[in-house]
Amino acid sequence: MKVKSEQEMLLFGESFAKTIKIPTIIELVGDVGAGKTTFVRGLAKGLGVKEPVTSPSFTISKSYALKNGGFLVHYDFYRLQSPGLMAEDLQENLSNLKNIVIIEWGESIKDLLPENHQRIEIKYNEDDSREVII
Repeated sequence: MKVKSEQEMLLFGESFAKTIKIPTIIELVGDVGAGKTTFVRGLAKGLGVKEPVTSPSFTISKSYALKNGGFLVHYDFYRLQSPGLMAEDLQENLSNLKNIVIIEWGESIKDLLPENHQRIEIKYNEDDSREVII
């Protein structure tokens, strides 16, 4: 799927939210600035999250309450060579059947992800659009 703008990425995330069955684990793959967090912002809006969604690059994770009592948990492992203590936090959130877990830069924790997780890759195109591969 070709996404031509930030607004289209937000709308894609919002519409993708309607297809999610909870619990869900999504690994987002793409270079810095590809639109991963923009996708999550749209997804959160589609899930009814009211608070602002920002990148967890410095905090490693951020959680947003969902209507079902679970959370949208957004991880960014970009700065971690190994998950360390975050492995326990991740496992706890992965095992909560009410959660949607989104993981950016998941290479360091790939062994912790279940085989049935979804993977969304976002690639730059020469015309500054993005190619989204699910």
